[in-house]
Amino acid sequence: MSRSGREPLRLYVLACRALWREVCFLGATCPNRLDIQFLKRGLHDQPDLLRRTLGEEIGKADGDGYDAMVLVYGLCGRGVEGLEAGRTRLVIPRAHDCITLLLGSKERYQQYFREHPGTYWYTPSWIETNTQPSKERCEATLRAYAEKYGEENARYLIETLEGWTTRYSRATYVDWGIADNDRYKRFTRECAQSLGWEYDEVVGNAALLQDLLEARWDEDRFAVVEPGEVLCGTNDERVLAAQPHKNDQGP
Repeated sequence: MSRSGREPLRLYVLACRALWREVCFLGATCPNRLDIQFLKRGLHDQPDLLRRTLGEEIGKADGDGYDAMVLVYGLCGRGVEGLEAGRTRLVIPRAHDCITLLLGSKERYQQYFREHPGTYWYTPSWIETNTQPSKERCEATLRAYAEKYGEENARYLIETLEGWTTRYSRATYVDWGIADNDRYKRFTRECAQSLGWEYDEVVGNAALLQDLLEARWDEDRFAVVEPGEVLCGTNDERVLAAQPHKNDQGP
């Protein structure tokens, strides 16, 4: 029996690799039986690809006896819209992106965003699975371009392709107290310094992600998509909701 007094649920977990450390950290003590599949980081940059990839993974496991399929994602550029529950219900947090999962609630994320616009987030998993904005990244890219296109063209390309960094003014590290935390903080500070950004750190909150994995799915924080329903964006504070599949709707 689980510590909640009921039989553990068998859950199929689909998670972005950008959250792999946090998911594994909580999964190690989760009373439910988790089959975790990590998907390539950055799929949210191509929402149609994210939707197609998640749909394929859902289809592979549907009907394998799981109590639910858990999506460790948010709206993610609307890349989860249109996902359908087959024979197994889907569960997803009402979140815009993964930062909500790391901070513990969409309300906390929204408050920080209002108070600190222009924030680029750093986390243990994100640092490990992506080349972060930094002096080292810029220099490495410049060397690669210079070898291929020449020094002058390389500098032009860097100014063009890395110009997006000017939209940010702050590097904020989400501290979950896991892995080599001091090293990650030091790396984030160095990135901020090299880019001329301010440095900040916030204490993470595992509650939302932990409750997702431990099946405490209240309506305020989670959307549950039952068989015959489809996931959709709401354009309001709910972020995500389930609705009947169009084939099941009346005339």
